[in-house]
Amino acid sequence: QVQLVESGGGLVQPGGSLRLSCAASGLTEDYYTIGWFRQAPGKDREGVSCISTKDSRSYYIESVKGRFTISRDNAKNTVYLQMNSLKLEDTAVYYCAARLRGPSVAWACGNRYGMDYWGKGILVTVSS
Repeated sequence: QVQLVESGGGLVQPGGSLRLSCAASGLTEDYYTIGWFRQAPGKDREGVSCISTKDSRSYYIESVKGRFTISRDNAKNTVYLQMNSLKLEDTAVYYCAARLRGPSVAWACGNRYGMDYWGKGILVTVSS
């Protein structure tokens, strides 16, 4: 049984930083695509960043490029999202999600309905 548990959210001022963690268990197949999605009030859920556990290929949406970094620690079965230079518009519930294998990190981030497993989400609030 796959479980994804997010942590690290909270309240931060504009320009600040947070690191989200996604602790995964039950991922027993050869590789997965794991991603961070977010949903702001009144908006659709969008893929923010995705990474392959096979080769660490990663994808970012344009609005977070240069500010967010996704990484993985296979030994700890954990995927991180380092978020720097946070903006008001980054406020959202952030979800960790996983999909068995590919086809690609870009595809996974652009197709939330293609993700097989989801965490419960964690709130990130950027406010002064």
